[in-house]
Amino acid sequence: MLQKLLRRVERHYDVDGMTDVIRVDPERPDPAAIARAAECLRGGGLVAFPTETVYGLGVYALDRTAVRRLFEAKGRPANDPLIVHVGSPDLMDALVLHVPDAARALAARFWPGPLTLVLPRSPLVPDEVTAGLDTVAVRVPAHPVARALLVAAGIPVAAPSANLFSRLSPTRASHVLDDLEGRIDLIVDGGPTTVGVESTVLDLSRGTPTLLRPGAITAEMLREVLPRVEVGTVRQDDRPAMLSPGLLEKHYAPRAPLTLYEGETPAMLERLMRDAHEAMNAGARVGLIVADEDAVDVRGDARIARLGSTHDLTTVASRLYSVLREMDAAGVDVILVRGFPGSGLGTAVRDRLHRAAATRIVL
Repeated sequence: MLQKLLRRVERHYDVDGMTDVIRVDPERPDPAAIARAAECLRGGGLVAFPTETVYGLGVYALDRTAVRRLFEAKGRPANDPLIVHVGSPDLMDALVLHVPDAARALAARFWPGPLTLVLPRSPLVPDEVTAGLDTVAVRVPAHPVARALLVAAGIPVAAPSANLFSRLSPTRASHVLDDLEGRIDLIVDGGPTTVGVESTVLDLSRGTPTLLRPGAITAEMLREVLPRVEVGTVRQDDRPAMLSPGLLEKHYAPRAPLTLYEGETPAMLERLMRDAHEAMNAGARVGLIVADEDAVDVRGDARIARLGSTHDLTTVASRLYSVLREMDAAGVDVILVRGFPGSGLGTAVRDRLHRAAATRIVL
């Protein structure tokens, strides 16, 4: 297995100003298309592909040159570690010093799926992937296209979200093109992703298991396997290296300034609409993002998008980044967003909105 992971990279791809797009059936991807993408990865190329969470930008994780190209293409700082994707749990063993019982239990329950585990890394993993940390983040994605690609490539693939750094993660191939056309070699278009927010990241490397980034695998679900899981808000803007991707105070942000409104629904919506009118009266183009059940009475030509019901956070999460990108594409000057319940999957939605708004939060 180790020799397979260490297979020699015989050639390197160089972006020639063109990014190829291969469209595949998301449930039954064409083997020839997958083989082409796998060859590109093994040759040091940059390949965007769908996972169940968002589109990832993949490179051969043990190829330092390819990893550096990835950071350059995204404009990603070197102190932000990458998540390594593998096709099966047994490939994790070569990437870490040891696999604790907790990791095996979680893998048996949630892999393949949107859970990333942070573990002590083996010397096999380059510093470029881990930001020099003594840990590595690993997951086995569930999307049929991602799984087929990883199995065909037979290598560990480092894959952050396929977007420019700190911008909105892509949930469609067109989003990847918007950000990275001409910067990467290939996009495997498997249609829209399903979860819509990045994977849960759980640190198992020190003491008590600690939730670093919320996602579709919630703290409540993790505690069904591990009774004790710590949860806390982690801000690491000033640290030499991040413990996990997605911990900056401002992240997942649209181009237009976003303000988040939280609190009791009637007062929250009243304040949101008042601020919308004031902004429009000042000549701003306003985008409003609300829930399906919200009665929003906004006079003027504000752009209004409904994410989904407050009782259907699965839909809200799956539509979040796409709707924010639509607001940017419409050319709005400001985006005003109502808050959503912060339990279960709503914890991840709230986290992403808080980071998109940064300090612009109205209580």
